[in-house]
Formats: sequence, structure tokens, C-alpha cells
Amino acid sequence: MAAKPKLYYFCGRGRMESIRWLLAAAGVEFEEKFIASPEDLDKLRNEGSLMFQQVPMVEMDGMKLVQTRAILNYIATKYNLYGKDAKERALIDMYTEGVADLGEMIMTLILTPPDQREAKIALIKDRAKNRYLVAFEKVLKSHGQDYLVGNRLSRADIHVVELLYYVEELDPSLLTGFPLLQALKTRISNLPNVKKFLQPGSQRKPPLDEKVLEEARKIFRF
Repeated sequence: MAAKPKLYYFCGRGRMESIRWLLAAAGVEFEEKFIASPEDLDKLRNEGSLMFQQVPMVEMDGMKLVQTRAILNYIATKYNLYGKDAKERALIDMYTEGVADLGEMIMTLILTPPDQREAKIALIKDRAKNRYLVAFEKVLKSHGQDYLVGNRLSRADIHVVELLYYVEELDPSLLTGFPLLQALKTRISNLPNVKKFLQPGSQRKPPLDEKVLEEARKIFRF
């Protein structure tokens, strides 16, 4: 029996959360090795586990994988969530890069100085509604299928639905006017593996708060 993947990161969403989502959607059980102190991080660096001296790092199939996109690409390829040919992979990559753009804005919101926070939220809402959600809604409308690419589940669906949950946390009204995306969210959320991941007590992480952010600052010294 193959060993479970081991995920090395702090106990928060950050850049590891999309990896957790993708593994869970693929039905892959994984272990988490939480980095709880600067010493934990230094140990990984000193033993040569981190090629670029940073996490996330996923240990699986005899490899120590770093760089979020590389990790996601490997998981998606291994578990048949990366399209059937080069054209489908190109579409999946386009969509997931769009997700990453908006996701980065939401993820770093907590780092925004208080006097700039209102303007940042307004910008995120504008980009969500008028640039990203409208684009994904258009894709679904253009082909009338249940999934974004090739009418089969791919990493694009998983990443978009993860993003929709973050958008909803920011402002539930942002999903109004995007019925096909709402339907996609419901459809993916009801897949057995995803449904299990969305239940309380799973390895899914809650929104980043000031306490977790302070712990991350101590670990990563930023």
C-alpha cells in the first residue's frame, strides 16, 4: 500500500489549501506535518528537503515536491484531473491561473493595512464580478455542459469552486447573477469526496484570522 502524501505547512490555508482541496477531491487521504515554529522550518531547510528554502512541500511517491503549481500539476496528472489532451490542459491552465489571480487578492487581504482595507475589498469585489466570475459563467454558458472543460471533472472545476467559497465568505451577494456558477458549486460540493472534505472536522482550514496570521509571522519571520 502506497504511503499517504505528507503535507508540510503551517496550520492555515495559505498556498497549501488548494493542494488539500485537490487531493481531497481525488479521494486521496493525506497526512499533515504542521510547521509550528521557526525551528521546524529551519530543520526542513537544513536537511535539504526544501529546494528553494520555502513551503508548501508535499512528500509523495518518493519525491519532495515544492512550488504550488508544480505540486498541483503533478496531483492533477496522476489522478486524471488534467484533461485528455494538450488543448484541454491549456484551457485548464488558463482557468486555474485566473483563479490564482483573484485568489491571491483575497488571500492577502488580511495583510492590508486597516486604512486601505475598504478600498482593497471594493477592488476585489469589482474584479470578482466584472472580470473573473463573469468569465467563468461565460465558459459554462458557451458549451452548456456540467463541467468547465471536456464535460468531465478536472482541477479547473475544483479550483473554481474553492474560489467561489472564498468569494461567498467575502460577500455572498457576489454570486448573484451567476446561476451556472452557483449550479457548478452545488454539483461539485455534492461529489462524495468533496462533500466529505466540506464537513466539520475535515482537514479543510477556516479563514485566516489575526491569531493564525501572527503565528505564521513568527514561523516565517515576515
